[in-house]
Amino acid sequence: MLIEKQALLRVLTAAQKVVERRNTIPILSNVRLVAKDGKLTATATDLDLQIQASTPADGDLSVCVAAHLLFDIARKIGGTEVTLRVEGNELLVVSGRSRFKLQTLPVSDFPDFTAKELPTAFTTDLAALFCHVRFAISTEETRYYLNGIFLHVRDDRLAAVATDGHRLALNLGGPADDFKGVIVPAKTVGLLPDGELSARLSETQIQFEAGDVVITSKLIDGTFPDYQRVIPTGNDKKLVLDRQTFAQAVDRVSTISTERGRAVKLNIDADTVRLAVNNPDAGQADEELPAEYSADPVEIGFNAKYLSEVLSKFPAGDITVSLNDGGSPTLFSSHETPDYLAVLMPMRV
Repeated sequence: MLIEKQALLRVLTAAQKVVERRNTIPILSNVRLVAKDGKLTATATDLDLQIQASTPADGDLSVCVAAHLLFDIARKIGGTEVTLRVEGNELLVVSGRSRFKLQTLPVSDFPDFTAKELPTAFTTDLAALFCHVRFAISTEETRYYLNGIFLHVRDDRLAAVATDGHRLALNLGGPADDFKGVIVPAKTVGLLPDGELSARLSETQIQFEAGDVVITSKLIDGTFPDYQRVIPTGNDKKLVLDRQTFAQAVDRVSTISTERGRAVKLNIDADTVRLAVNNPDAGQADEELPAEYSADPVEIGFNAKYLSEVLSKFPAGDITVSLNDGGSPTLFSSHETPDYLAVLMPMRV
């Protein structure tokens, strides 16, 4: 089989992303290459997720070969065209003056990951919808139903929510017909290509198609909590300040602490907010910022890393921090992005 080097690289780049570097099941380290009818399809899977990428190619081929190894070879060879040919239990790779013989595994051993009936369909830029909420995905395996993004319809619009119990983010997309909400795993979220794609889903599977790449994934089998109860509605103390100024100040005062879980304390009073971080082993830091605030004084603490992450998701300009008291969830929003909000639980300081 003859194929252009760049075309081979393109399909291998897409497919090998799902392959773990260390695998206890040998076939899962492999990519399946099938060429027929003028098209090469590369398929890789981890049993929960499958990626297929296709490209025009001349000739026939059917083989399973180590995915990362073939990808590395395709990157490094010097020719513009590559010949792939099966010889016994080996795959011969020839390009220019380079020749490689790679061990193969039987194609019949490759897991069949067939998409079931997927009745719900829509087209949207899911990567853009997910990118502002994925930071809040939980990594705790005990609460597996939080290990992904809750994709659902809210007020006739596509909505994405993620939470780990400490922070929550909600982003609204375009209009959508109603469907039962599903939880898209974090790994799948991380593999989505940028730009508009076609999505189809059922209660157990979701499939994305973008150009010549098709991603099929299992969904997390669980019930996402009623996140609406976490989003505060009565926080009437409004702190308004420049997002970039706020974020830079948080970063500066956090320098005094090397601990990931160190709290930054905010003392909020009339038109000022004072940030303070105390590290018994190193010292302390504080900084005062101008802000719009006219309610009763509030003292509240946040995980400095979480606060920085939340602030980084908003565009330049003013950010509104809606508070109740020092022990209640705090709402972050911006007039620039009315479809996006974040909630942060306070820390005891």
